Amino acid sequence: MEKSCDYFLNKGYSCSESVVMGAAQEGLVPEELVNVATPFCGGLGQGCLCGAVSGAQIVIGYLYGRNKANIAKALGRKYMEEFKKVHKVTCCKVLTANFKENFNSPERKCHCVNMVESSSKILKEILKEAKETVG
Repeated sequence: MEKSCDYFLNKGYSCSESVVMGAAQEGLVPEELVNVATPFCGGLGQGCLCGAVSGAQIVIGYLYGRNKANIAKALGRKYMEEFKKVHKVTCCKVLTANFKENFNSPERKCHCVNMVESSSKILKEILKEAKETVG
C-alpha cells in the first residue's frame, strides 16, 4: 500500500480512492473497487468521517465482510482504534480544521497525505494480522 500516497499526491485520486488503489496495487482488492470509494472523500462530502479512514473500511469490508470471514466489524473497530491512537480523531473537519478557509490548498493536501499514509500502514498491519489469524 506504499503507492497510496503517490496516488493522492500525484495522480489525482482522493484520499479514500488512494487507500483503495494502494490495496488494489497489492492485489488485495480489484481496482474497480476504487469507484465505490469515490464519494467517500472529504468526509463523505460533508466533512465528517475522514476519507482515508473510509477507504480502509471499504477494503476491510470487501475482504472480510458478510459471507466471507464475517469479522469485518471487529477489524473495522481495531482499525479505528489504531487510527485514533495516531490522529486522536477520525473526523475530516477536525483533522483539517486549520485549512477550513482553503480546503483545496496545497498545504491541506500535504497535511492530508499523512492521513493517507498512516491509514494505509494501519490497514496493512491489520490485514496482515487477520490473514495470520483467519486466513
